[in-house]
Amino acid sequence: MKSIPRILLIGILVAAVAMSVNGARDDIKKKEKALESLRQEIEQYEERIRDSEQKEKVTLERIDDYERQMNLLKSLLGQLADEETNLRSTIEATSANIDSLERQLVLLKDHYAKYVCSVYKYGRVYDFETLLSSNSVNQLYIRIQYLRRFSEQRQHDLSKITDRKVLLEHQQHYLQVSLAKERAVITEKQREQVSVHENASKRRQALLDIRKDKSVFRKELVRKTKAAEQLTTLIADLIEQERIRKEREARLARERALERERQKGAKYAELSTEAPPASDFGGKRGALPWPVSLGNIVAQFGDHVHPQLKTVTQNTGVDISVPHGTPIKAVAEAEVAMIRWLPSYGNLIILNHFGGYRTVYAHLSDIAVIEGQRVKEGSVIARSGDSVAGNLLHFELWKEKEKQDPEDWLAHRRR
Repeated sequence: MKSIPRILLIGILVAAVAMSVNGARDDIKKKEKALESLRQEIEQYEERIRDSEQKEKVTLERIDDYERQMNLLKSLLGQLADEETNLRSTIEATSANIDSLERQLVLLKDHYAKYVCSVYKYGRVYDFETLLSSNSVNQLYIRIQYLRRFSEQRQHDLSKITDRKVLLEHQQHYLQVSLAKERAVITEKQREQVSVHENASKRRQALLDIRKDKSVFRKELVRKTKAAEQLTTLIADLIEQERIRKEREARLARERALERERQKGAKYAELSTEAPPASDFGGKRGALPWPVSLGNIVAQFGDHVHPQLKTVTQNTGVDISVPHGTPIKAVAEAEVAMIRWLPSYGNLIILNHFGGYRTVYAHLSDIAVIEGQRVKEGSVIARSGDSVAGNLLHFELWKEKEKQDPEDWLAHRRR
């Protein structure tokens, strides 16, 4: 009967370890499902690229596919890096648990070995002699109780050794599983890094090839016009979202004011709603810092006549020629309102500077921020990429739904 509580205790301890392991495994399964979805999407683009590469002529769609696939590869790499970090934390925690259990086992075994050695050396006769040497009945009773409890303690120590050994074996198994998973993640990360480099190289070569084909520029102009319309829609959506947010904040402010009235004389606890920063963007006209440290404007704001096609297109911002990978900085304090990919614009970021002002940064190779993140003036938000027109940053500035000429806002500098 006495063994039942110990068996239950072992079961509870093992179950606790198993729940921890299963919980971690469930998290891993969820992450693996998300990663598998990414891998499938990457493979879809790979198939499209392979089909396109069988044709001799490079197309704008193939360049788009290269960029979309590279975005997915980078996202996969980011998630694999997070998974590797989490696995390392798990491995460190499990190793610490194993070290602790091993130290406990050493102490318990050492104590138990001393007891066994004593029994072997003196035998149970020694216990009998101890009882007979009692000076009184009371002392005899105390010694009997002591020897009984001493024996029970040894049994308890032996049980603890068994329990700790079971837990140790479970922890060691979990550690081996985690280590194997970490090795697999590291291997996949290295493989995907190679894929990113190969993809980037193919895209650069495709851009070089397509720039030689003058007929493709007509199609690119059509695509760019459609993309500009999509960007206008995105800006309008952001304006509407901000209107709804302001209405919600005004309603909350009214509710808080009413609550203050109801709690006059009582200590009032403010609701924790973070208000957007006060915007002084409008006062920076003509003094706004540039989004890049170096670079010249190669396409100004407004209408442009194509030299070969003689078609008129509107540039809704300015194109700044910069080397590939140039750091792109926020021109003022802002919140990252949106990160998107659009044909002809590639990866782009829209910053909300509040007060109705927004800036757009397009043709980005790497993005260093996430949506909803607050950024300070001069913070690096991305790195420049390339386009059909060359290595450049496309920069736009909006006041509500009205496109502004960025050159009217940017500080004058020597070129």
